[in-house]
Amino acid sequence: MTFSTATRSRSELTVTLASQPVFDLASSTPISQRLRRTIRRCGERSIFERKTLETDDLKQIDVLTIEHGMRLLRLASGDCGIVPAFWRTLTAARGPYALLCAASQHSSEPGSLLIEVFGGIEHTPIDVIDEALARFQTETRGVLLHIAPDIDTARRLRGVQAHCLAIDFAGVAHEGARDWLGAAELVVAARQICSQLLLVNLRPDRALAAQAAGATHAVFSTLAPRAL
Repeated sequence: MTFSTATRSRSELTVTLASQPVFDLASSTPISQRLRRTIRRCGERSIFERKTLETDDLKQIDVLTIEHGMRLLRLASGDCGIVPAFWRTLTAARGPYALLCAASQHSSEPGSLLIEVFGGIEHTPIDVIDEALARFQTETRGVLLHIAPDIDTARRLRGVQAHCLAIDFAGVAHEGARDWLGAAELVVAARQICSQLLLVNLRPDRALAAQAAGATHAVFSTLAPRAL
């Protein structure tokens, strides 16, 4: 699913959403869907950097992402979906975004929703993070913190009240046996912070090793996303 939006500076952006299956590593079964989001400036191939966008632009992208993404996920009662959002949207989301999140839980096909938060978390005090999370986490909605693939970053978040942590393993060497030693240390450190850990772009042949190290869920790197 692809949609367009314009920034306050009148740059036109194209946002593409695709649904990816999320696997429970203990049962080796898909249990939810995650929206992968790609943002580009129209006419360019490279991904548009979020740092060049104003907070109002980020909020607009996130609002449109939920509006379009819920139709792509098509959640039924008992289903779970993961949607992306910027940290700056969450910290400033006492308005339309928070209302839209709440409205999505009262549709004819509610399901459960996890908000995967990107950017700005690594250097934010834990109490500030928890204050923002408390405004969004309910019985049917949780917050998933997407963190940098760094052990020190994971350890700094000790005590955070997030529903789940996520790490993108596309930037983590984990193909060979020697590479996996360092990757496993990262998994162990992150799991000590939170009871649930999602590894994105994990090689399928590392699923058992990832579970043994403490990962609970995975989006595998070789599974093609479903586009609408």
